[in-house]
Amino acid sequence: MNLVIVESPTKAKTLAKFLGGEYKIEASFGHIRDLPKSKLGVDVDHDFEPQYVQIAKQKERTTELKKLAKMADKVYLATDPDREGEAIAWHIKQVLSAKDEVLRRIVFHEITEKAIKEAINHPRDLDMQLVDAQQARRILDRLVGYKLSPLLWKKIRKGLSAGRVQSVAVRLIVEKEREIQAFKNVEYWQIFADFKNGLTTQLKADISNTDQAKAIESDLNSAKYTVQSVEPKPFKRTPPAPFTTSTLQQIASNRLGWTAKRTMQIAQNLYEQGLITYHRTDSTNLADEAVSVAKEYISQKYGPEYTINTPRVFKTKSKVAQEAHEAIRPTDLNQITNLKSQATNRDELRLYELIWKRFLACQMAEVTGVTVTVTVTGQGEQQYKFEAKGETITFDGWYKISEKDTEENILPKIEVDQVLELEEIRTEQKFTQASARYNDASLIKTLEEMGIGRPSTYAPTLSTIQDRQYVEKVEKRFQPTAIGIAVNDFLMTNFANILDYEFTAKMEDSLDEIANGNEKWQPVIKDFYEPFAKKLESVTETAERVKIETEMTGDKCPTCQEGDVVVRTGKFGKFLSCSRYPDCIYKANYQNKTGQKCPTCGNGDVIIRKSRTGRTFYGCSNYPDCKFASWNKPKT
Repeated sequence: MNLVIVESPTKAKTLAKFLGGEYKIEASFGHIRDLPKSKLGVDVDHDFEPQYVQIAKQKERTTELKKLAKMADKVYLATDPDREGEAIAWHIKQVLSAKDEVLRRIVFHEITEKAIKEAINHPRDLDMQLVDAQQARRILDRLVGYKLSPLLWKKIRKGLSAGRVQSVAVRLIVEKEREIQAFKNVEYWQIFADFKNGLTTQLKADISNTDQAKAIESDLNSAKYTVQSVEPKPFKRTPPAPFTTSTLQQIASNRLGWTAKRTMQIAQNLYEQGLITYHRTDSTNLADEAVSVAKEYISQKYGPEYTINTPRVFKTKSKVAQEAHEAIRPTDLNQITNLKSQATNRDELRLYELIWKRFLACQMAEVTGVTVTVTVTGQGEQQYKFEAKGETITFDGWYKISEKDTEENILPKIEVDQVLELEEIRTEQKFTQASARYNDASLIKTLEEMGIGRPSTYAPTLSTIQDRQYVEKVEKRFQPTAIGIAVNDFLMTNFANILDYEFTAKMEDSLDEIANGNEKWQPVIKDFYEPFAKKLESVTETAERVKIETEMTGDKCPTCQEGDVVVRTGKFGKFLSCSRYPDCIYKANYQNKTGQKCPTCGNGDVIIRKSRTGRTFYGCSNYPDCKFASWNKPKT
């Protein structure tokens, strides 16, 4: 009997379809060992030796795996093909105490019969460089978290914690909020000329105030209009690259409104069912065989004119992408039909369709078309220049299956020197706007561009900073809480290097160098820890306690009539309290009002609430008397 150990029961069930009765497939249910929760678990005086302990809830499972391993002729460790998967496999090996010739590592990036059997036929030793890189990350994060957290309890508030990557993410959100708060709106005006032939043009001019806009509008109403130029310009549009982890999370956020955590959970399900290739990747490479199959499918399904002669290759943006890995793609293009006809999980189907379309589109012909720029002169007391742009698609190419980024705008037939008859002049007052707050997509994109974090870290980072109430989501965008601002400012004042963007990116590079065998993990940790420990000691002695700013509601305390009602943040979120606490212990539920009245009862306020799963929805403040609830904010 041969024993194959994977992480999850779903993955085990899928592998069982391809392996015969001589293989017994068992799940480890993730990690079976970790650093202890109750203490640091890292011997900083002896080369940062980690002190791993068996995870309590995994004891029974570990005992079963040991028994099965003793009876097995071969033990294959088939955990995920990344650093964490390699580390899980290493921990399993340590617990099983099996000999190297018995225990072997197998790796595959898609759960298909061909990939599984190929892996079984080519087992390898554990890659200790990958294990060391993952171990270094775990120890580094443990040192930061377990050393800084007690300091935050002492200087700010009990129950707080710090983390290497998540603290940088909070810094980005805090800085964005301050940028928005400091932004000054600037007035400007746009003027449009609508003509009776259906052409709409925009004035090319900078207009900064009402008087200027009215003067120009008056002059334009009596002006004469002539077409100065009509310039057609052909264009080609190349499809985007197949999905990496970060781009999948970004598109799922923008198109489906999902969090990164939700996207990764559903992608994990798809991978373990054998429907997609491994979903934690920063590579845009595609296997030659997959590209060949895609070309044949495109030709048969849409016609040979939609295929390309030479396979399209995309440059991987990540400087540390592992070339052996692939982008995220379907394992079988024909499976889309079965999934649509079966009672498949709706979310799984939606994400699968995004992956399916992106993969096929990246190997389809370019979109071609013509952009036409029309320039119109308006001759009044002054001469004015107007412009209009139109677009016509001549061949839809990869648009055939993918959502268009732009819509066609077909201009009316028009010629140079043509005199146009004015229908209406429209003026619109505008104000410059601050850049938008981060959502899941834009925060992940920023972290990736800065080289902070890796594919496997984005989703847990975004979840952690919300769980710890350092940030909150308002209309799907991140805003820092008072606690988040206090922690960020304290860390920036006293540990600026830990929150430094370049420093954090370089630390990621060092972890990659460990994985590539170019550095040893202990010196990397030592170079970080020694100055960190000295700074920690100094700050503990000299830093003053930080006061968390409270949000004023404008109401007087109904209990003592002396203090003000303020918004505080506790373990379970925001609540109302008296500013004189602890002298006054008034406490009440906090309602995050949108400023709208309930569309159902008309009396209650529309408030932002959380579902049991943590998803934001809109409800009535008069609940349960009024049952209004909506995932979308009501229109005013």
